[in-house]
Amino acid sequence: MNAMRTSILLAGMTALFMGVGFLVGGTGGMMIALVVAVGMNAFAFFNSDKMVLSMQGAREIDERSAPELFSMTRRLAERAELPMPRLYLIDTDQPNAFATGPTPERGVVAVTRGLVSQLTPDEVAAVIAHELAHIKNRDTLTMTITATLAGAVSMLAQFGLFFGGRDNDSPVGLVGTIAMVLLAPIAAALVQMAVSRTREYEADKVGAAICGDPMALASALGKISQMAKRQHNMQAERAPAMAHMYIANPLSGARMDNLFATHPDPANRIAALEAMAENPDIVGGGFSAPRRVEPSPARSRSTPGWRTPGTRPRSGPSQPGPWG
Repeated sequence: MNAMRTSILLAGMTALFMGVGFLVGGTGGMMIALVVAVGMNAFAFFNSDKMVLSMQGAREIDERSAPELFSMTRRLAERAELPMPRLYLIDTDQPNAFATGPTPERGVVAVTRGLVSQLTPDEVAAVIAHELAHIKNRDTLTMTITATLAGAVSMLAQFGLFFGGRDNDSPVGLVGTIAMVLLAPIAAALVQMAVSRTREYEADKVGAAICGDPMALASALGKISQMAKRQHNMQAERAPAMAHMYIANPLSGARMDNLFATHPDPANRIAALEAMAENPDIVGGGFSAPRRVEPSPARSRSTPGWRTPGTRPRSGPSQPGPWG
């Protein structure tokens, strides 16, 4: 259902682009705007991982610094039939995460320090499964296509404001053409946000199937949404255009599933996951966190036995990790 909605929204965006393009610039103007938008977004697509990670202040972590996180992600990636993604850590107390990368082979999962220190291992696994679902569904490509069409519509609108439309014989008249020039970018932005919300629902569904525990993802979404209201993510605040990439809104924790929201209402997402939890085919394949072979010497205060990547071990004898 979510895939069908995405297809319908993309078809609507394409129709909007073609309609505005024909009225404002004719066939030639429409093609010029499309070529420029494709070029700009193609560059962004192939460099999106580097750009986004740099803007969010993320640093790559290795298996030595975060063995539990690596083990968990590797097992989830195997269940999702995906290559092991690169892992990055964002130094903020707000629990959150996002995925990027132009292809599954170049997939990246970035988590915040607050995610691994304030959520339980099962909840962290569910969040990572959600991000792997984005990679599996190639949502980066979907959002790039949407951004390309939205950018092309905006370019056409600017062209129309400068040149006043293709000619005076426009089928909607001069006033209609001006109105479309002004409203088209808003309509394109609304479609872009709707696509983003639809992909979040789909990633919840696929992610719950990957980890086999919809209620763990529901619990994680509830905690993240509540904590986002109290804990600021300064990296996201400095680059608000990237906020839609996170699993939950890192800026405001908006409660309404409205036209201008980039994320669905957390209550709606949790309700959908609760309905999934009644499906024995999903719950029956639940993901069990791997048991450690050697204990981790460090623990987080909020989650017993969990070691936050990049933290130094505490002095004293080693303690059992979160999985044994």
